[in-house]
Amino acid sequence: MLHPTPTLKETPSQTAGPYVHIGMTPNFCGITGVIDADPGASMLTPDTKGERITITGRVFDGSGAPVGDAVLEIWQADADGAYAAPMGPNSNSRPAFTGWGRQPAGSDGTFVFETIKPGRVAGPDGRPMAPHVSVWIVARGINIGLQTRIYFADEAEANAGDHVLNKIMDPRRRETLVAHRQEGAVPRYVLDIHLQGDRETVFFDI
Repeated sequence: MLHPTPTLKETPSQTAGPYVHIGMTPNFCGITGVIDADPGASMLTPDTKGERITITGRVFDGSGAPVGDAVLEIWQADADGAYAAPMGPNSNSRPAFTGWGRQPAGSDGTFVFETIKPGRVAGPDGRPMAPHVSVWIVARGINIGLQTRIYFADEAEANAGDHVLNKIMDPRRRETLVAHRQEGAVPRYVLDIHLQGDRETVFFDI
């Protein structure tokens, strides 16, 4: 006689927190002497070409509370629309612009990236996409990092023809990806990210 098959339970998911700041940005947490600088803390060099800008905003959860333990990473093209070439294992070269950055959110959910305005790159259909920055977000309670993009409100014509933005059928939802410019010595582009709720940011399944 066969034994009855026991009911199996799903293995609990692992989340990315609550120690993402400690593991990914130790110097930010005051843990020094492990690495000289947190990876991705600086994207620019004196030789970086292009318009210097700041990308900033706040991360909020579904209830509207700031997410203070989030870590964000961005990838982008340079001002000419080219991505930094990956370095080989024996390469000593360093690009003038890394194209990649990592920043922790502060206790009030604020993140800040000092970078340059990206150029246009070819989309899946071969046509140039609007200038944009790809974003990856991780925090306590997030099982898989969230993927989204940041576009620029002063690139309205390019945004209107962008391959990815036009995949979002509701124009109101597209606005959750568009940062607005604030003038200053270094222009700021501001966009808040909402993980859930009525104002939820569009995230991509990649």
